[in-house]
Amino acid sequence: MANKIINNGLSAFILVIWMAINIFLFVWFYLFYDLGDQFFYTRHLLGSALAWARAPAAVLNFNCMLVLLPVCRNLLSLIRGSFMCCGRTIRKQLDKNLSFHKLVAYMIALMTAVHVIAHLLNVEWYNNSRLGVYDKLSTALSDLEDTENTTYLNPIRKTDIDPQQIPTYLVFTTIAGLTGVIITLALIIIITSSMEVIRRSYFEVFWYTHHLFIIFFAGLVFHGAGRIVRSQQTTDPPHNFTFCKDRTDDWGRIPECPIPQFAGGFPQTWMWVIAPMVLYLCERLLRFIRYMQAVRYRKIVMRPSKVLELQLVKSGFKMEVGQYVFLNCPAISQLEWHPFTMTSAPEEDFLSVHIRSAGDWTDKLIDIMQKLPEGAQGPKMGVDGPFGTASEDVFDYEVSMLVGAGIGVTPFASILKSIWYKFKDSNPKLRTRKIYFYWLCRETHAFEWFADLLQVLEKEMEERGMDHFLTYKLYLTGWDQSTANHVKVWVDDDTDVVTGLKQKTHYGRPIWDKEFEQVRKENPTSVVGTFLCGPQVLGKVLEKKCAKYSDVDPRKTKFYFNKENF
Repeated sequence: MANKIINNGLSAFILVIWMAINIFLFVWFYLFYDLGDQFFYTRHLLGSALAWARAPAAVLNFNCMLVLLPVCRNLLSLIRGSFMCCGRTIRKQLDKNLSFHKLVAYMIALMTAVHVIAHLLNVEWYNNSRLGVYDKLSTALSDLEDTENTTYLNPIRKTDIDPQQIPTYLVFTTIAGLTGVIITLALIIIITSSMEVIRRSYFEVFWYTHHLFIIFFAGLVFHGAGRIVRSQQTTDPPHNFTFCKDRTDDWGRIPECPIPQFAGGFPQTWMWVIAPMVLYLCERLLRFIRYMQAVRYRKIVMRPSKVLELQLVKSGFKMEVGQYVFLNCPAISQLEWHPFTMTSAPEEDFLSVHIRSAGDWTDKLIDIMQKLPEGAQGPKMGVDGPFGTASEDVFDYEVSMLVGAGIGVTPFASILKSIWYKFKDSNPKLRTRKIYFYWLCRETHAFEWFADLLQVLEKEMEERGMDHFLTYKLYLTGWDQSTANHVKVWVDDDTDVVTGLKQKTHYGRPIWDKEFEQVRKENPTSVVGTFLCGPQVLGKVLEKKCAKYSDVDPRKTKFYFNKENF
Protein backbone atom coordinates (compact mmCIF):
# COMPACT_ATOMS: atom_id res chain seq x y z
CA MET A 1 0.00 0.00 0.00
CA ALA A 2 2.83 2.40 0.88
CA ASN A 3 4.48 1.75 -2.50
CA LYS A 4 1.21 2.45 -4.30
CA ILE A 5 0.92 5.73 -2.44
CA ILE A 6 4.47 6.65 -3.52
CA ASN A 7 3.72 5.93 -7.19
CA ASN A 8 0.05 6.93 -7.41
CA GLY A 9 -0.70 9.07 -4.36
CA LEU A 10 -0.84 12.42 -6.16
CA SER A 11 -2.90 11.00 -9.04
CA ALA A 12 -5.39 9.56 -6.57
CA PHE A 13 -5.53 12.88 -4.71
CA ILE A 14 -6.28 14.78 -7.93
CA LEU A 15 -9.04 12.31 -8.83
CA VAL A 16 -10.55 12.61 -5.35
CA ILE A 17 -10.61 16.43 -5.69
CA TRP A 18 -12.18 16.18 -9.15
CA MET A 19 -14.82 13.72 -7.96
CA ALA A 20 -15.51 15.82 -4.85
CA ILE A 21 -16.18 18.89 -7.04
CA ASN A 22 -18.54 16.84 -9.22
CA ILE A 23 -20.44 15.54 -6.19
CA PHE A 24 -20.60 19.00 -4.63
CA LEU A 25 -21.98 20.58 -7.82
CA PHE A 26 -24.55 17.81 -8.23
CA VAL A 27 -25.78 17.95 -4.62
CA TRP A 28 -25.74 21.76 -4.45
CA PHE A 29 -27.80 22.27 -7.61
CA TYR A 30 -30.08 19.34 -6.84
CA LEU A 31 -31.01 20.91 -3.52
CA PHE A 32 -31.21 24.38 -5.09
CA TYR A 33 -33.88 23.24 -7.56
CA ASP A 34 -35.54 20.77 -5.19
CA LEU A 35 -35.95 23.17 -2.26
CA GLY A 36 -35.88 26.66 -3.79
CA ASP A 37 -39.12 28.62 -3.30
CA GLN A 38 -38.83 30.19 -6.76
CA PHE A 39 -39.23 26.70 -8.28
CA PHE A 40 -42.25 25.65 -6.24
CA TYR A 41 -44.70 25.94 -9.14
CA THR A 42 -42.18 24.45 -11.60
CA ARG A 43 -41.74 21.46 -9.29
CA HIS A 44 -45.51 21.10 -9.11
CA LEU A 45 -45.53 20.48 -12.87
CA LEU A 46 -42.36 18.42 -13.10
CA GLY A 47 -41.75 16.82 -9.72
CA SER A 48 -38.23 15.68 -8.83
CA ALA A 49 -37.31 15.39 -12.53
CA LEU A 50 -36.61 19.16 -12.44
CA ALA A 51 -33.73 18.69 -9.99
CA TRP A 52 -32.60 15.53 -11.78
CA ALA A 53 -32.32 17.51 -15.02
CA ARG A 54 -30.58 20.60 -13.62
CA ALA A 55 -28.04 18.96 -11.27
CA PRO A 56 -26.36 16.96 -14.10
CA ALA A 57 -26.34 20.15 -16.21
CA ALA A 58 -24.11 21.83 -13.59
CA VAL A 59 -21.74 18.84 -13.58
CA LEU A 60 -21.74 18.91 -17.39
CA ASN A 61 -20.69 22.58 -17.41
CA PHE A 62 -17.73 21.81 -15.14
CA ASN A 63 -16.55 18.79 -17.14
CA CYS A 64 -17.04 20.45 -20.52
CA MET A 65 -14.73 23.15 -19.21
CA LEU A 66 -12.10 20.49 -18.42
CA VAL A 67 -12.36 18.11 -21.38
CA LEU A 68 -10.42 20.27 -23.87
CA LEU A 69 -7.54 21.16 -21.53
CA PRO A 70 -5.81 17.71 -21.53
CA VAL A 71 -5.58 17.81 -25.36
CA CYS A 72 -4.02 21.30 -25.48
CA ARG A 73 -0.62 19.74 -26.08
CA ASN A 74 1.34 22.97 -26.44
CA LEU A 75 -0.08 24.14 -23.11
CA LEU A 76 0.96 20.86 -21.47
CA SER A 77 4.46 21.11 -22.93
CA LEU A 78 4.72 24.68 -21.62
CA ILE A 79 3.60 23.58 -18.16
CA ARG A 80 5.99 20.60 -18.23
CA GLY A 81 8.87 22.95 -19.01
CA SER A 82 7.79 25.29 -16.21
CA PHE A 83 7.79 22.39 -13.74
CA MET A 84 11.31 21.20 -14.57
CA CYS A 85 12.41 22.74 -11.28
CA CYS A 86 9.68 20.84 -9.42
CA GLY A 87 9.41 17.20 -8.42
CA ARG A 88 9.05 14.45 -10.99
CA THR A 89 5.79 13.36 -9.31
CA ILE A 90 4.11 16.61 -10.37
CA ARG A 91 5.38 16.32 -13.95
CA LYS A 92 4.20 12.70 -14.12
CA GLN A 93 0.60 13.87 -13.83
CA LEU A 94 0.89 15.58 -17.22
CA ASP A 95 1.66 12.21 -18.82
CA LYS A 96 -1.80 11.00 -17.78
CA ASN A 97 -3.53 13.71 -19.78
CA LEU A 98 -5.36 11.32 -22.11
CA SER A 99 -6.50 9.12 -19.23
CA PHE A 100 -7.98 12.17 -17.54
CA HIS A 101 -9.51 13.31 -20.86
CA LYS A 102 -11.28 9.94 -21.15
CA LEU A 103 -12.42 10.03 -17.53
CA VAL A 104 -13.94 13.48 -18.00
CA ALA A 105 -15.60 12.28 -21.22
CA TYR A 106 -17.17 9.32 -19.36
CA MET A 107 -18.55 11.73 -16.77
CA ILE A 108 -19.98 13.91 -19.56
CA ALA A 109 -21.62 10.83 -21.10
CA LEU A 110 -23.12 9.73 -17.77
CA MET A 111 -24.46 13.18 -16.88
CA THR A 112 -25.82 13.65 -20.41
CA ALA A 113 -27.76 10.39 -20.10
CA VAL A 114 -29.30 11.48 -16.77
CA HIS A 115 -30.00 14.99 -18.11
CA VAL A 116 -31.70 13.68 -21.28
CA ILE A 117 -33.85 11.10 -19.47
CA ALA A 118 -35.00 13.68 -16.92
CA HIS A 119 -35.90 16.18 -19.65
CA LEU A 120 -37.81 13.54 -21.64
CA LEU A 121 -39.92 13.01 -18.53
CA ASN A 122 -40.25 16.79 -18.14
CA VAL A 123 -41.57 17.16 -21.69
CA GLU A 124 -44.13 14.42 -21.08
CA TRP A 125 -45.33 16.06 -17.85
CA TYR A 126 -45.41 19.50 -19.43
CA ASN A 127 -47.62 18.06 -22.17
CA ASN A 128 -49.95 16.27 -19.75
CA SER A 129 -50.30 19.44 -17.68
CA ARG A 130 -51.11 21.42 -20.81
CA LEU A 131 -53.80 18.89 -21.72
CA GLY A 132 -55.38 19.13 -18.24
CA VAL A 133 -54.54 15.57 -17.26
CA TYR A 134 -53.44 16.54 -13.76
CA ASP A 135 -54.93 18.74 -11.03
CA LYS A 136 -56.47 22.21 -11.23
CA LEU A 137 -53.24 24.00 -10.22
CA SER A 138 -51.23 22.28 -12.98
CA THR A 139 -53.85 23.29 -15.55
CA ALA A 140 -53.93 26.89 -14.29
CA LEU A 141 -50.13 27.17 -14.43
CA SER A 142 -50.05 25.70 -17.95
CA ASP A 143 -52.79 28.09 -19.15
CA LEU A 144 -50.82 31.22 -18.25
CA GLU A 145 -50.24 33.18 -21.45
CA ASP A 146 -47.26 35.27 -22.51
CA THR A 147 -48.79 38.78 -22.70
CA GLU A 148 -47.96 42.24 -21.42
CA ASN A 149 -49.04 41.48 -17.86
CA THR A 150 -48.44 37.72 -17.63
CA THR A 151 -45.64 35.29 -18.39
CA TYR A 152 -45.88 31.58 -19.07
CA LEU A 153 -44.46 28.68 -17.07
CA ASN A 154 -45.22 25.75 -19.35
CA PRO A 155 -43.10 26.06 -22.55
CA ILE A 156 -45.67 24.07 -24.58
CA ARG A 157 -47.62 26.85 -26.27
CA LYS A 158 -49.04 25.05 -29.30
CA THR A 159 -52.11 22.88 -28.67
CA ASP A 160 -53.85 22.77 -32.07
CA ILE A 161 -52.02 19.63 -33.21
CA ASP A 162 -52.25 15.94 -32.33
CA PRO A 163 -51.45 15.68 -28.56
CA GLN A 164 -49.14 12.75 -29.29
CA GLN A 165 -47.06 14.95 -31.59
CA ILE A 166 -46.70 17.88 -29.18
CA PRO A 167 -43.54 16.55 -27.40
CA THR A 168 -41.86 15.92 -30.77
CA TYR A 169 -42.90 19.38 -31.96
CA LEU A 170 -41.40 20.96 -28.81
CA VAL A 171 -38.11 19.07 -29.17
CA PHE A 172 -37.56 19.96 -32.82
CA THR A 173 -38.87 23.55 -32.88
CA THR A 174 -37.24 25.06 -29.80
CA ILE A 175 -33.62 26.15 -29.36
CA ALA A 176 -33.15 23.98 -26.28
CA GLY A 177 -34.77 20.93 -27.89
CA LEU A 178 -33.03 21.11 -31.25
CA THR A 179 -29.56 21.85 -29.85
CA GLY A 180 -30.10 19.11 -27.27
CA VAL A 181 -30.75 16.55 -30.02
CA ILE A 182 -27.68 17.71 -31.99
CA ILE A 183 -25.42 17.68 -28.90
CA THR A 184 -26.58 14.22 -27.86
CA LEU A 185 -26.12 12.69 -31.33
CA ALA A 186 -22.65 14.27 -31.66
CA LEU A 187 -21.64 12.93 -28.25
CA ILE A 188 -22.89 9.40 -29.03
CA ILE A 189 -20.89 9.32 -32.28
CA ILE A 190 -17.76 10.73 -30.63
CA ILE A 191 -17.80 8.23 -27.76
CA THR A 192 -18.67 5.12 -29.78
CA SER A 193 -15.98 5.87 -32.39
CA SER A 194 -13.43 6.34 -29.58
CA MET A 195 -13.59 2.72 -28.49
CA GLU A 196 -10.21 1.01 -28.50
CA VAL A 197 -11.09 -1.44 -31.28
CA ILE A 198 -12.18 1.38 -33.65
CA ARG A 199 -9.34 3.73 -32.73
CA ARG A 200 -6.71 1.05 -33.34
CA SER A 201 -8.18 -0.44 -36.51
CA TYR A 202 -9.90 2.58 -38.10
CA PHE A 203 -8.00 5.61 -36.86
CA GLU A 204 -9.41 7.80 -39.63
CA VAL A 205 -12.97 7.13 -38.39
CA PHE A 206 -11.92 8.11 -34.87
CA TRP A 207 -10.10 11.21 -36.15
CA TYR A 208 -12.93 12.63 -38.25
CA THR A 209 -15.78 11.83 -35.86
CA HIS A 210 -13.85 13.35 -32.96
CA HIS A 211 -14.04 16.70 -34.75
CA LEU A 212 -17.77 16.68 -34.10
CA PHE A 213 -16.70 18.30 -30.83
CA ILE A 214 -16.96 21.59 -32.74
CA ILE A 215 -20.69 20.98 -33.28
CA PHE A 216 -20.98 19.72 -29.69
CA PHE A 217 -19.54 22.89 -28.17
CA ALA A 218 -21.42 25.20 -30.55
CA GLY A 219 -24.69 23.50 -29.58
CA LEU A 220 -23.71 23.61 -25.92
CA VAL A 221 -23.21 27.39 -25.97
CA PHE A 222 -26.67 28.01 -27.46
CA HIS A 223 -28.50 25.22 -25.60
CA GLY A 224 -29.42 27.35 -22.59
CA ALA A 225 -30.65 30.27 -24.71
CA GLY A 226 -34.07 28.59 -24.97
CA ARG A 227 -34.62 29.19 -21.24
CA ILE A 228 -37.16 26.36 -21.00
CA VAL A 229 -36.72 25.85 -17.26
CA ARG A 230 -38.47 28.85 -15.70
CA SER A 231 -38.71 30.15 -12.14
CA GLN A 232 -41.13 32.42 -10.31
CA GLN A 233 -40.19 36.11 -10.22
CA THR A 234 -40.71 38.62 -7.41
CA THR A 235 -43.77 40.81 -7.96
CA ASP A 236 -45.28 43.82 -6.22
CA PRO A 237 -47.45 42.89 -4.42
CA PRO A 238 -45.78 39.48 -3.91
CA HIS A 239 -47.48 36.25 -4.93
CA ASN A 240 -47.42 33.95 -1.89
CA PHE A 241 -47.60 30.44 -3.32
CA THR A 242 -48.35 28.92 0.09
CA PHE A 243 -51.57 30.94 0.29
CA CYS A 244 -52.43 31.12 -3.41
CA LYS A 245 -51.73 27.59 -4.69
CA ASP A 246 -55.25 26.47 -3.73
CA ARG A 247 -56.95 29.68 -4.96
CA THR A 248 -56.25 29.65 -8.70
CA ASP A 249 -59.65 31.22 -9.46
CA ASP A 250 -58.67 34.28 -7.39
CA TRP A 251 -55.35 34.90 -9.19
CA GLY A 252 -55.31 38.50 -10.36
CA ARG A 253 -58.56 39.26 -8.53
CA ILE A 254 -57.41 39.70 -4.95
CA PRO A 255 -54.30 41.66 -3.85
CA GLU A 256 -52.87 38.67 -1.97
CA CYS A 257 -52.73 36.60 -5.16
CA PRO A 258 -51.51 38.53 -8.18
CA ILE A 259 -50.91 36.44 -11.27
CA PRO A 260 -47.49 34.77 -10.81
CA GLN A 261 -44.71 35.89 -13.13
CA PHE A 262 -42.08 33.52 -14.53
CA ALA A 263 -38.80 33.87 -16.43
CA GLY A 264 -36.10 31.55 -17.73
CA GLY A 265 -32.66 31.52 -16.13
CA PHE A 266 -29.73 33.32 -17.72
CA PRO A 267 -27.62 30.90 -19.89
CA GLN A 268 -24.39 30.09 -18.05
CA THR A 269 -22.71 27.33 -20.03
CA TRP A 270 -20.80 29.72 -22.28
CA MET A 271 -19.13 31.25 -19.21
CA TRP A 272 -17.76 27.82 -18.26
CA VAL A 273 -16.42 26.82 -21.68
CA ILE A 274 -15.31 30.08 -23.29
CA ALA A 275 -11.78 30.06 -21.78
CA PRO A 276 -10.85 26.46 -22.80
CA MET A 277 -12.40 27.07 -26.23
CA VAL A 278 -10.16 30.12 -26.73
CA LEU A 279 -7.13 28.13 -25.52
CA TYR A 280 -7.90 25.31 -27.93
CA LEU A 281 -8.42 27.78 -30.76
CA CYS A 282 -4.95 29.20 -30.05
CA GLU A 283 -3.64 25.63 -30.07
CA ARG A 284 -5.04 25.02 -33.55
CA LEU A 285 -3.84 28.40 -34.78
CA LEU A 286 -0.31 27.50 -33.67
CA ARG A 287 -0.66 24.17 -35.49
CA PHE A 288 -1.63 26.02 -38.68
CA ILE A 289 1.39 28.36 -38.37
CA ARG A 290 3.69 25.35 -37.94
CA TYR A 291 2.03 23.62 -40.88
CA MET A 292 2.91 26.58 -43.10
CA GLN A 293 6.61 26.41 -42.15
CA ALA A 294 8.78 24.73 -44.77
CA VAL A 295 9.93 21.15 -44.14
CA ARG A 296 12.67 19.57 -46.26
CA TYR A 297 13.45 15.87 -46.64
CA ARG A 298 17.02 14.95 -45.68
CA LYS A 299 16.69 11.22 -46.22
CA ILE A 300 13.94 8.66 -46.95
CA VAL A 301 14.80 5.05 -46.07
CA MET A 302 12.69 1.89 -46.20
CA ARG A 303 13.68 -0.34 -43.28
CA PRO A 304 12.85 -4.04 -42.80
CA SER A 305 9.40 -5.05 -41.54
CA LYS A 306 7.82 -2.31 -43.67
CA VAL A 307 9.14 0.50 -41.47
CA LEU A 308 9.66 3.88 -43.14
CA GLU A 309 12.35 6.21 -41.80
CA LEU A 310 11.94 9.90 -42.59
CA GLN A 311 14.70 12.39 -41.81
CA LEU A 312 13.30 15.92 -42.00
CA VAL A 313 14.83 19.37 -41.64
CA LYS A 314 12.81 22.28 -40.30
CA SER A 315 14.24 25.71 -39.53
CA GLY A 316 14.36 26.60 -35.82
CA PHE A 317 13.18 23.15 -34.72
CA LYS A 318 14.40 22.12 -31.24
CA MET A 319 13.59 18.95 -29.36
CA GLU A 320 14.32 16.90 -26.27
CA VAL A 321 14.76 13.14 -26.01
CA GLY A 322 11.61 11.04 -26.25
CA GLN A 323 9.38 13.81 -27.61
CA TYR A 324 6.90 13.32 -30.43
CA VAL A 325 5.47 15.31 -33.34
CA PHE A 326 2.25 15.26 -35.35
CA LEU A 327 2.65 14.77 -39.10
CA ASN A 328 0.26 15.84 -41.83
CA CYS A 329 0.59 14.87 -45.48
CA PRO A 330 -1.88 16.89 -47.63
CA ALA A 331 -1.36 14.46 -50.52
CA ILE A 332 -3.16 11.87 -48.37
CA SER A 333 -5.46 14.06 -46.28
CA GLN A 334 -5.64 17.78 -45.56
CA LEU A 335 -7.12 17.22 -42.10
CA GLU A 336 -5.48 14.15 -40.62
CA TRP A 337 -2.57 14.57 -38.19
CA HIS A 338 -0.86 11.50 -36.75
CA PRO A 339 1.54 11.32 -33.77
CA PHE A 340 5.02 9.79 -34.12
CA THR A 341 7.82 9.63 -31.58
CA MET A 342 11.07 11.09 -32.85
CA THR A 343 14.05 8.73 -33.11
CA SER A 344 16.59 11.50 -33.60
CA ALA A 345 18.63 13.00 -30.76
CA PRO A 346 18.61 16.68 -29.68
CA GLU A 347 22.28 16.87 -30.70
CA GLU A 348 21.40 16.16 -34.38
CA ASP A 349 20.48 18.90 -36.86
CA PHE A 350 17.43 17.05 -38.20
CA LEU A 351 14.40 15.20 -36.87
CA SER A 352 13.68 11.61 -37.75
CA VAL A 353 10.67 9.35 -37.32
CA HIS A 354 10.17 5.65 -37.97
CA ILE A 355 6.69 4.86 -39.30
CA ARG A 356 5.30 1.33 -39.21
CA SER A 357 2.55 0.20 -41.57
CA ALA A 358 -0.47 0.27 -39.25
CA GLY A 359 -3.47 1.59 -41.16
CA ASP A 360 -4.73 3.36 -44.28
CA TRP A 361 -2.80 6.59 -43.71
CA THR A 362 0.56 4.94 -43.01
CA ASP A 363 0.07 2.46 -45.89
CA LYS A 364 -0.58 5.31 -48.33
CA LEU A 365 2.44 7.27 -47.08
CA ILE A 366 4.75 4.26 -47.42
CA ASP A 367 3.36 3.57 -50.89
CA ILE A 368 4.03 7.18 -51.98
CA MET A 369 7.59 7.09 -50.63
CA GLN A 370 8.39 3.75 -52.27
CA LYS A 371 7.39 5.13 -55.69
CA LEU A 372 9.67 8.18 -55.43
CA PRO A 373 12.77 8.30 -57.67
CA GLU A 374 16.02 7.95 -55.74
CA GLY A 375 17.10 11.26 -54.18
CA ALA A 376 13.77 12.99 -54.87
CA GLN A 377 11.95 15.13 -52.31
CA GLY A 378 8.78 13.61 -50.91
CA PRO A 379 5.31 15.23 -50.81
CA LYS A 380 4.64 18.30 -48.66
CA MET A 381 4.78 17.38 -44.98
CA GLY A 382 3.39 19.43 -42.09
CA VAL A 383 5.13 19.04 -38.72
CA ASP A 384 3.47 20.12 -35.46
CA GLY A 385 5.46 19.91 -32.26
CA PRO A 386 7.55 18.80 -30.53
CA PHE A 387 5.45 17.73 -27.55
CA GLY A 388 6.68 16.48 -24.20
CA THR A 389 6.34 12.94 -22.86
CA ALA A 390 7.41 10.93 -19.84
CA SER A 391 10.67 9.94 -21.57
CA GLU A 392 11.94 13.51 -21.26
CA ASP A 393 12.67 12.76 -17.61
CA VAL A 394 14.91 9.77 -18.33
CA PHE A 395 18.13 11.64 -17.50
CA ASP A 396 16.68 12.84 -14.18
CA TYR A 397 17.12 9.35 -12.76
CA GLU A 398 20.37 7.73 -11.62
CA VAL A 399 19.16 4.43 -13.07
CA SER A 400 16.65 3.93 -15.89
CA MET A 401 14.82 0.87 -17.16
CA LEU A 402 13.65 1.35 -20.76
CA VAL A 403 11.05 -1.12 -22.07
CA GLY A 404 9.95 -0.99 -25.70
CA ALA A 405 7.59 -3.33 -27.55
CA GLY A 406 7.79 -3.49 -31.35
CA ILE A 407 7.83 -0.01 -32.90
CA GLY A 408 7.52 1.25 -29.31
CA VAL A 409 11.31 1.30 -29.25
CA THR A 410 11.32 4.68 -31.04
CA PRO A 411 11.57 7.02 -28.00
CA PHE A 412 14.45 4.94 -26.69
CA ALA A 413 16.28 5.24 -30.00
CA SER A 414 16.34 8.98 -29.34
CA ILE A 415 17.54 8.44 -25.77
CA LEU A 416 20.29 5.98 -26.69
CA LYS A 417 21.51 8.23 -29.51
CA SER A 418 21.62 11.17 -27.11
CA ILE A 419 23.63 9.08 -24.64
CA TRP A 420 26.13 8.29 -27.39
CA TYR A 421 26.54 12.00 -28.17
CA LYS A 422 26.89 12.85 -24.48
CA PHE A 423 29.68 10.29 -24.07
CA LYS A 424 31.30 11.43 -27.27
CA ASP A 425 31.34 15.05 -26.02
CA SER A 426 32.14 14.00 -22.42
CA ASN A 427 29.07 15.88 -21.19
CA PRO A 428 29.54 16.52 -17.44
CA LYS A 429 25.80 17.12 -16.88
CA LEU A 430 24.92 13.45 -17.48
CA ARG A 431 23.83 12.20 -14.05
CA THR A 432 22.53 8.82 -15.29
CA ARG A 433 25.01 6.09 -14.39
CA LYS A 434 23.14 2.94 -15.49
CA ILE A 435 20.58 2.05 -18.16
CA TYR A 436 18.72 -1.23 -18.59
CA PHE A 437 17.11 -1.57 -22.00
CA TYR A 438 14.54 -4.24 -22.92
CA TRP A 439 13.09 -4.64 -26.40
CA LEU A 440 10.32 -7.13 -27.17
CA CYS A 441 9.59 -8.04 -30.81
CA ARG A 442 7.44 -10.64 -32.55
CA GLU A 443 9.67 -11.11 -35.60
CA THR A 444 13.42 -11.10 -36.31
CA HIS A 445 13.29 -8.46 -39.08
CA ALA A 446 12.06 -5.85 -36.63
CA PHE A 447 15.45 -5.89 -34.88
CA GLU A 448 17.44 -5.03 -38.00
CA TRP A 449 16.95 -1.27 -38.32
CA PHE A 450 17.78 -0.69 -34.65
CA ALA A 451 20.69 -3.12 -34.31
CA ASP A 452 23.11 -0.67 -35.99
CA LEU A 453 22.63 1.87 -33.21
CA LEU A 454 23.15 -0.77 -30.53
CA GLN A 455 26.34 -1.94 -32.23
CA VAL A 456 27.71 1.61 -32.21
CA LEU A 457 26.82 1.97 -28.53
CA GLU A 458 28.36 -1.42 -27.72
CA LYS A 459 31.62 -0.36 -29.34
CA GLU A 460 31.58 3.10 -27.74
CA MET A 461 31.03 1.72 -24.23
CA GLU A 462 33.72 -0.92 -24.70
CA GLU A 463 36.30 1.63 -25.90
CA ARG A 464 35.61 3.86 -22.90
CA GLY A 465 35.72 0.97 -20.46
CA MET A 466 32.06 1.50 -19.58
CA ASP A 467 30.58 -1.84 -20.56
CA HIS A 468 28.59 -1.73 -17.33
CA PHE A 469 26.72 1.50 -18.27
CA LEU A 470 24.29 -0.08 -20.74
CA THR A 471 22.69 -3.47 -20.19
CA TYR A 472 20.29 -4.43 -22.95
CA LYS A 473 18.20 -7.51 -23.56
CA LEU A 474 16.33 -8.25 -26.77
CA TYR A 475 13.39 -10.65 -26.62
CA LEU A 476 11.97 -12.45 -29.64
CA THR A 477 8.38 -13.34 -28.70
CA GLY A 478 7.50 -15.14 -31.93
CA TRP A 479 9.52 -17.53 -34.11
CA ASP A 480 9.13 -20.50 -36.43
CA GLN A 481 10.99 -23.80 -36.72
CA SER A 482 13.44 -22.51 -39.35
CA THR A 483 14.54 -19.73 -36.98
CA ALA A 484 15.00 -22.25 -34.17
CA ASN A 485 17.10 -24.55 -36.40
CA HIS A 486 19.22 -21.60 -37.56
CA VAL A 487 19.90 -20.55 -33.97
CA LYS A 488 20.94 -24.11 -33.02
CA VAL A 489 23.59 -24.14 -35.76
CA TRP A 490 25.16 -20.82 -34.68
CA VAL A 491 24.55 -21.08 -30.94
CA ASP A 492 28.30 -21.07 -30.12
CA ASP A 493 29.07 -18.01 -32.28
CA ASP A 494 30.49 -14.91 -30.52
CA THR A 495 27.75 -12.67 -31.92
CA ASP A 496 24.02 -13.19 -31.98
CA VAL A 497 22.68 -14.88 -35.10
CA VAL A 498 19.61 -12.61 -35.25
CA THR A 499 21.07 -9.17 -34.52
CA GLY A 500 24.84 -9.51 -34.96
CA LEU A 501 25.31 -8.08 -31.46
CA LYS A 502 27.45 -9.53 -28.68
CA GLN A 503 24.37 -9.73 -26.46
CA LYS A 504 22.42 -12.86 -27.35
CA THR A 505 18.72 -12.61 -28.17
CA HIS A 506 16.34 -14.13 -25.60
CA TYR A 507 13.40 -16.22 -26.77
CA GLY A 508 10.04 -15.71 -25.11
CA ARG A 509 9.01 -12.96 -22.72
CA PRO A 510 10.98 -11.47 -19.83
CA ILE A 511 10.42 -12.84 -16.34
CA TRP A 512 9.83 -9.40 -14.83
CA ASP A 513 10.13 -10.49 -11.21
CA LYS A 514 13.63 -11.74 -11.96
CA GLU A 515 14.56 -8.54 -13.86
CA PHE A 516 13.30 -6.18 -11.15
CA GLU A 517 14.99 -8.23 -8.45
CA GLN A 518 18.29 -8.02 -10.33
CA VAL A 519 17.99 -4.24 -10.84
CA ARG A 520 17.18 -3.75 -7.16
CA LYS A 521 20.11 -5.93 -6.11
CA GLU A 522 22.58 -4.06 -8.37
CA ASN A 523 21.28 -0.62 -7.29
CA PRO A 524 20.43 -0.94 -3.58
CA THR A 525 20.14 2.81 -2.87
CA SER A 526 19.01 4.25 -6.22
CA VAL A 527 15.88 5.85 -7.61
CA VAL A 528 14.99 3.88 -10.74
CA GLY A 529 12.83 5.34 -13.51
CA THR A 530 10.92 2.65 -15.43
CA PHE A 531 9.81 3.85 -18.88
CA LEU A 532 7.47 1.98 -21.21
CA CYS A 533 6.40 2.59 -24.77
CA GLY A 534 4.13 -0.34 -25.49
CA PRO A 535 0.71 -1.93 -24.91
CA GLN A 536 -1.51 -1.16 -21.94
CA VAL A 537 -1.40 -4.79 -20.74
CA LEU A 538 2.37 -4.64 -20.34
CA GLY A 539 2.02 -1.25 -18.66
CA LYS A 540 -0.21 -2.72 -15.94
CA VAL A 541 2.31 -5.50 -15.29
CA LEU A 542 5.26 -3.11 -15.00
CA GLU A 543 3.33 -0.68 -12.80
CA LYS A 544 2.58 -3.51 -10.36
CA LYS A 545 6.22 -4.61 -10.37
CA CYS A 546 7.35 -1.04 -9.65
CA ALA A 547 5.07 -0.97 -6.62
CA LYS A 548 6.12 -4.45 -5.52
CA TYR A 549 9.88 -3.90 -5.64
CA SER A 550 10.00 -0.32 -4.33
CA ASP A 551 11.18 0.03 -0.75
CA VAL A 552 9.36 2.40 1.60
CA ASP A 553 12.69 3.27 3.22
CA PRO A 554 13.89 6.41 1.34
CA ARG A 555 17.48 5.18 1.60
CA LYS A 556 16.74 2.08 -0.47
CA THR A 557 15.66 1.33 -4.03
CA LYS A 558 12.52 2.96 -5.42
CA PHE A 559 10.93 2.36 -8.83
CA TYR A 560 8.87 5.06 -10.56
CA PHE A 561 6.69 3.98 -13.48
CA ASN A 562 6.34 6.20 -16.57
CA LYS A 563 4.37 5.38 -19.74
CA GLU A 564 4.17 7.04 -23.13
CA ASN A 565 0.67 8.27 -24.02
CA PHE A 566 -0.52 9.71 -27.36
